[in-house]
Amino acid sequence: MTDIPAESGPAPQPAFDRRMLEALICPQTHTTLEYDAQRQELVSKAAGLAFPIRNGIPVMLVGEARPLE
Repeated sequence: MTDIPAESGPAPQPAFDRRMLEALICPQTHTTLEYDAQRQELVSKAAGLAFPIRNGIPVMLVGEARPLE
């Protein structure tokens, strides 16, 4: 019988391609975005919103964005 290694935690998230940041703009204000690597978000200071990055893919929907504090 073979041993299957135990899971050591959640699977790592795919990396966000920072070159994509040059092509993306805020869908609400049409301004540039900043990448927050720690939170895995794209931040629009003009709109006061942070757009999540899930599985390496930015979710650019205003309804999915988190309001900035």
